Amino acid sequence: MQRRWMTLGAILTMLSVAIGAFGAHMLKGKIGASAIATYETGVQYHMIHALALMIVGLTAGQLGASTKLQWAARLLFTGIIIFSGSLYVLSISGIKILGAITPIGGVAFIAGWLLFAMDVWQRGKTSL
Repeated sequence: MQRRWMTLGAILTMLSVAIGAFGAHMLKGKIGASAIATYETGVQYHMIHALALMIVGLTAGQLGASTKLQWAARLLFTGIIIFSGSLYVLSISGIKILGAITPIGGVAFIAGWLLFAMDVWQRGKTSL
């Protein structure tokens, strides 16, 4: 579990840098300021949650794998795809209906962080 999520997190972090650079260099002047802001929000959440995947992997390495950590990682990954992905496509294409999908990714982020917190909290209680 540790190696898989750390590797995926590193790849997704690299992709967020590439996607951010694409937006900064290729999209400015081609899409409006509001669309750029939307795109940048996607990049920001993408980066933060890709780093979070690596944190989940490190935690699994330190404390051992668990079902909650596995689901936390899956939900964080799903959030990146749905939340950031929908914002990327929305900002470039202008398809407004994608804005209705974005909150699903946000809920995945929240659930992933909650599971991560629950796992670490519960393990701390049993090791005291």
